[in-house]
Amino acid sequence: MLPADAPEKIPATVVRVSDLWCGYGPDPVLKGISFGIHRGEFVGILGPNGSGKTTLLLALTGILSPSSGSVEIFGESLATLGPKNRARKMAAVSQDADVRFPFSCEEVVHMGRYPHQKRWRMDSPEDAAVVDRALEITETTPLAPRLITAVSGGEKQRVTMAKALAQDTPLLFLDEATSAMDIHRKLQIFGILERLNRETQLTVLAVLHDVNLAALYCDRLIFLKEGNLAADGPTASVLTPEILEELYQTRVRVYPVEGTDKRQVIFLP
Repeated sequence: MLPADAPEKIPATVVRVSDLWCGYGPDPVLKGISFGIHRGEFVGILGPNGSGKTTLLLALTGILSPSSGSVEIFGESLATLGPKNRARKMAAVSQDADVRFPFSCEEVVHMGRYPHQKRWRMDSPEDAAVVDRALEITETTPLAPRLITAVSGGEKQRVTMAKALAQDTPLLFLDEATSAMDIHRKLQIFGILERLNRETQLTVLAVLHDVNLAALYCDRLIFLKEGNLAADGPTASVLTPEILEELYQTRVRVYPVEGTDKRQVIFLP
């Protein structure tokens, strides 16, 4: 979705997390974690329930303020970025696309253009073209006239993904954003993201429970456990039985997928 020359203008480090402590009360959920995300990475954030994955994404998007530490986006402190400026730099798709008002699906996707519009300005031909393209590549054009309140959970997630792509940002956060989709649609959406990542250097951070989906598409995995950074590295390096068994307390087999450089995982009872 980005212009071909846009990635050259983006700093090499797009996300910097430094000694981040964050939570919802006196007891922290995240306990002093630090890492950086570089332009064009496709990163999966995984870990057991309660490990701090969603809390991390809430902190990265500015919804949850850290108790200490810092988050920088494109070299600027997240705390100093206004809402519209944030929305030009990053888009987010959550597990629950909670749109309660009966907008059409096309209207929802058009909402993604808000950060790029001046006050009281009508949609431009460029806005319309970006929205049409987002609907097309997510195969949600047939849903455009339908009310967002009258589509299935998986369809709603696809429309919300189209909205995020129409927002046309260089950074995309996902929080179990395909959880309601069937296998075909999950692979379709991640295939779109993989192509945008490769062609436009769209940087993607995806919170996932599905280790095998992450292994297929993410070039780097960050594992959290009990609010700590348990492992971080290229997928081939950290997707090992030793790391996975320690994280999930379950016996694991990791095997290569024939004809590819990918790995898949079987969790054993």
